[in-house]
Amino acid sequence: MKNSIKSLCIIGVLALTSCETSLDKINENPNDQASIDPKFLLTYVSQNAFQVNGDNMYASRMMIGTDGENVYQYMKWNDTSFDIYSKGLLNTGKMMQEAEKINNKNYQAIGKFYRAYYFFNLSLKLGSIPYSEAVKGEYGITQPKYDSQEAVMAGILTELKDANTLINTSDKIEGDIIYNGDASKWKKLINSFRLKILMTMSKKATLGTYNVATEFSSIAGSQNLMTSIADNGELKFADAADSRYTMFNNSGYGSSLYMADYFINLFKDRQDPRLFTFAAQTTGAKEAGKALTDFTGYNGGNPTSPYSDNAALITAKNISKVNDRFYKDPTNEPSSVLSYPELEFILAEATARGWISGSAKSHYDNAIKASFTFYQTYVKNPNQYFAGFDVNQYLTKSLVLYDNSAPLQSQLERIMTQKYMTMFHQAQWTSYYDYLRIGYPNYPLQTGVSAPLRFRYPQSEYNYNNANLKAALASQYGGNDNINSKPWWLQ
Repeated sequence: MKNSIKSLCIIGVLALTSCETSLDKINENPNDQASIDPKFLLTYVSQNAFQVNGDNMYASRMMIGTDGENVYQYMKWNDTSFDIYSKGLLNTGKMMQEAEKINNKNYQAIGKFYRAYYFFNLSLKLGSIPYSEAVKGEYGITQPKYDSQEAVMAGILTELKDANTLINTSDKIEGDIIYNGDASKWKKLINSFRLKILMTMSKKATLGTYNVATEFSSIAGSQNLMTSIADNGELKFADAADSRYTMFNNSGYGSSLYMADYFINLFKDRQDPRLFTFAAQTTGAKEAGKALTDFTGYNGGNPTSPYSDNAALITAKNISKVNDRFYKDPTNEPSSVLSYPELEFILAEATARGWISGSAKSHYDNAIKASFTFYQTYVKNPNQYFAGFDVNQYLTKSLVLYDNSAPLQSQLERIMTQKYMTMFHQAQWTSYYDYLRIGYPNYPLQTGVSAPLRFRYPQSEYNYNNANLKAALASQYGGNDNINSKPWWLQ
């Protein structure tokens, strides 16, 4: 958040784009702040925001490590980083400034979306964060105050509301690697993300001046939302430098990362062929010549057991690695920050809670069907996994069938279980936050270990913004920066 960091970050973006535009046009005087076409900044910001994050796969009981004790798997994490201020928000702000110079409202609107996205995720990790004074080093604010979590969430809802009004079809959106310049799809993503924020805050009746349930109903009933996987807020990867799938050629994926039994068993119990796209057969199953679609050929390790116990399963040839497409395929599947299936699960939950009218089952069924469509569309050679599969028959299975008349907790368990099953390498920490918010799915934990409710603040804040940090800790957590302290959104 210092001016020096800002300069370095923007210089990095200029260097990234120098091959596409002459330096004399964007950097006429090295002593002045450079101007740059916002389309280049949009590409850069989008590419960084939509990357896959693997840490949540351990915390969410989807993957395990076998070569050491992973802090996320064993619920022992500590602090997080404020890198998004310099890597994401700074460039987003610069994009918005440059867009204002040329009076292009679409870049400003998309900038508001990215601001909301970054602040939303960071606040969920920590609680109170710098928001109203953040990324204002050029105005002399190098030690920004912390805003309450409620103020942050209400603020980003307002930013998204403004973004929905701003975005239009008359201003071009060049450099858009998410929707190829389609403003109508950005509008759908913006409004759908408003619903995601409101549902995440389901424990709260109000956010600032917003009534959570009423605002949700108003948006759901009057605004354009995603209607198919074609509207997914996702990044499609390309087999080119700096554009390949995030985990491509990741050495850990090829050696020590395996599937968690908790996650695998949900698919085995339901005879769900999406499993085959996530996991590889055990070595024993391959040697026995079992069919790729034989559910008995897949097994996971216990995420609560010592890593040495799970390593022993490798020797026994009885544990599944992550499907090699995740580290061998340079394009693989797109990475989403919000997908149409996730939106339909959100709408199913809202219906079950009585926030909106309609059938929760219809939204739930739509979400599952769309998830299968996604994998059948993007996984290479899908017939090897899905040949003969009938999604309508799948929806009638006892562990899948949805009952609109069931008690709310039963409906939420069914929604959250299937929502969780769509989140492998998608939407980052969403499944973990759903678990903290609702308790489903019921993650296995080691005896005496509770799931952390937050991260600790980064050491850099203790070093450079100590007074404001201490005030934030005092107002939230009695002065204690503890991973088990309950943030406002969960109270």
